[in-house]
Amino acid sequence: MKIGMMSAWNLDAGPSIHAELVGREWVRRGHILHVFSFVKSDYHGTVFVREDEEYVHRCFGTRGGLDPRPILRSDFNYFIVQDLCMLPKDELGKIFHHVRKKAKTVNIIHDAELSPNPSFYQFEWDAIVCFDDRYRSFLRDIYPEDQIHMIPYPCHPVLKGDKKEARRRLGLPEDRKIILVFGQRIRDDLEMIRSISNLGRKYSITLLIVSVHAAEPMGAENIHVEVRFEAPGIDRLYDYLHAADALILNRRSEKRAVISSTAHQCLGAGCPIIAFDSPFFEYFKDEVIKYRTSEEFEENLIEVFEGGERVKRSLRAAEKYVEENSAERIAERYIELFRRL
Repeated sequence: MKIGMMSAWNLDAGPSIHAELVGREWVRRGHILHVFSFVKSDYHGTVFVREDEEYVHRCFGTRGGLDPRPILRSDFNYFIVQDLCMLPKDELGKIFHHVRKKAKTVNIIHDAELSPNPSFYQFEWDAIVCFDDRYRSFLRDIYPEDQIHMIPYPCHPVLKGDKKEARRRLGLPEDRKIILVFGQRIRDDLEMIRSISNLGRKYSITLLIVSVHAAEPMGAENIHVEVRFEAPGIDRLYDYLHAADALILNRRSEKRAVISSTAHQCLGAGCPIIAFDSPFFEYFKDEVIKYRTSEEFEENLIEVFEGGERVKRSLRAAEKYVEENSAERIAERYIELFRRL
């Protein structure tokens, strides 16, 4: 198949993670992919995480400025957009009739609710894709039921590693409990610093912060804090996950239809994920270890440090979830959808 996809790419943003997981799988299977993405001076996300592949065309910004020529010149039979809300909608609308002449069109929804922007609704799509029933519940207010398709968010494949070797490779202590926070939302995660400090009275803890937005956290006591100013690519990120005893995701949301791209990116590492019980993790059961209070958070960390049965159950569930929703399987579901259009 020949596929064109307009999306964030090689960035630290959820739509980029989704696009890369399925897009690279399509390429691995021999499909031809053209990616149309944000220019490096104006993009959706906070940092680039790897170099571009040869099939990436950077031709627009968040404030518009679409150069239509890469889209018009590229040969594709299917045209996919990811997170239309962040794309130059009106400029895309001016060339969309050319796109529809040569390709079936698919809109993958990342929004938590219907857009208030009229420009969002100017397009005629062959299919609308969402991740679960929460998204479909508001999409059916606008789109016909048979036009909406549910395909789960993909996971990075299972890739386990040796903790001691990962720590040696990263220059991290081998004899301490390591708690990892990373990415653009570390301020949310560091809200739990007091609880982590409380546990520092009983355990030798290193709080490992990996982010270009990192800073020494306020209120850290009884623990060692190590800051790595970087935006790791996926291989480097998995080294950090293999080295860590736990990953903290303290993500909250007022909106219901949200999903944790970070969890899907990290579940395959075999590192326990301790997550705030919010809509981001609503569809997870044992795959992540949830808490609602500081006391529950501390209890969960203790269970991780002690290798409790709940932690073992969580890791088994996470591996099963990743296998069922692997990038390979999800990419194939998209191919099956394209064939039906």
